[in-house]
Amino acid sequence: MKQLKWLMIAIFVSLFVIICNSDLFANAASKEPKHYTDLEFSPPPEIRLPDYTTTQLDNGLTLYLIEDHDFPLVTGTAIFRTGSRLEPADKVGLASLTGSLMRQGGTENYSPNELNQILEQRAASIETSINTTSGSAEFDCLTGDLDQVFDLFAEVIKSPAFDEQQFALAKQQAEGRISRRDDDPGDVADREFKKLVYGEDSPYARTEEYETLDNISREDVIAFYESYFRPEEMILGIVGDFDSEEMRDRAQEAFGNWEVTTPTPNYELADVEQATTGGVHLVEKPQLSQSYVEMGHLAGTLDNPDYPTLRVINGALNGFGGTLYNEVRSRQGLAYSVYGVWRANYDYPGYFVAGGQTSSETTVPFIQSIQNEITKVQEDLLSEDQLAYAKESILNSFIFNFESNEQTLSRLMRYNYYDYPDDFIFQLQEGIRETSKEDVQRVAQTYLKPEEMTTLIVGNPDGIDPSLEELGQPVTHKSIN
Repeated sequence: MKQLKWLMIAIFVSLFVIICNSDLFANAASKEPKHYTDLEFSPPPEIRLPDYTTTQLDNGLTLYLIEDHDFPLVTGTAIFRTGSRLEPADKVGLASLTGSLMRQGGTENYSPNELNQILEQRAASIETSINTTSGSAEFDCLTGDLDQVFDLFAEVIKSPAFDEQQFALAKQQAEGRISRRDDDPGDVADREFKKLVYGEDSPYARTEEYETLDNISREDVIAFYESYFRPEEMILGIVGDFDSEEMRDRAQEAFGNWEVTTPTPNYELADVEQATTGGVHLVEKPQLSQSYVEMGHLAGTLDNPDYPTLRVINGALNGFGGTLYNEVRSRQGLAYSVYGVWRANYDYPGYFVAGGQTSSETTVPFIQSIQNEITKVQEDLLSEDQLAYAKESILNSFIFNFESNEQTLSRLMRYNYYDYPDDFIFQLQEGIRETSKEDVQRVAQTYLKPEEMTTLIVGNPDGIDPSLEELGQPVTHKSIN
């Protein structure tokens, strides 16, 4: 009887599922599918910044707090005014070593292994690094472990030990990166193009070398840390499951007594001018059957009043509906990938770069086709459809800038660090909305400079036919050894 009972239940459930599905199929069949151009979508939800508070400790440390009680987690990020652009030219790699060793080298109270073990047992993390324009320290942990992890986070920042064995290992790893850096032709193209635009000795293009690493001692690392890690140049943001008042007290207790006695370092930035104008530069990679192309010139900063329109130009050139994709890749079939992007930076000039990947034999037509499309943006007004695509592709994805409170807080901290207004991203949004076809043409004529573009190719010279001389510019063979 028990088996019969379960059999009847199974039959009933099966019949129920069949009936429900037949209704669904009937309803679906009764509705004629729409063409994608007839589909209607609701507008994106209105974006609102989460509530946040800011305060400054007596020693100058700036603190941002956002409470988020959805999960029992706390995340923190600190930004420091430093960067590899401030390291000596004969010791390139010093900033990167300093940034990694602050965490990897342990603290005055905990060896590297002890620190690793404590964090692993709590599924927590603390990380430190230094990039071109800033340093950072991050932590994340469960709410229940916040007190201990935050104290460790403060100790990593205030009293790193820079363990000698970890220092030697970090240098060895850096040397390993140098030995492998030419394996990826795309990486080679990015690196060598920056050297052409900024200059090989520019802090925005120079690279670690065996010689510069040999010049770096553990004492150099300590001196760099002591110069640039200072409370008055630190911005700390914390998001998560905590009470703001208690978190302020915790930050005060951990960092309030931190003082640095070393002299204030020189934060003056080097001037930036375009190092190479025009010309074609070939990095020979005989094993390749395709060419990696980058072509462009120096650009500007994000606070340029015309930056919203430059973003619209990016939208018009790129993506499945962009002119480069439609013409160079789809219609002419000249590219595996193609792009043209105005890359601005916060406080030093970025660059405009166009390029992509193409087969060796189509290298010259590929370059010429990109040049033609850039010229068209300058000479011809965009169509209404092109303008709408360019603007909507940016505005419709705007909401992804606010996927999490951590992401939003990180942006607010960057704006503070680079002295941008808190609502900069909303100003950008409004500027994009107001951009017209005439604005696009004016800005393209003003800022895109085909005559100043320098071209870099990583590829096989024997496979490039027609030859690069067909481009009508001097061709230089560039060594990377």
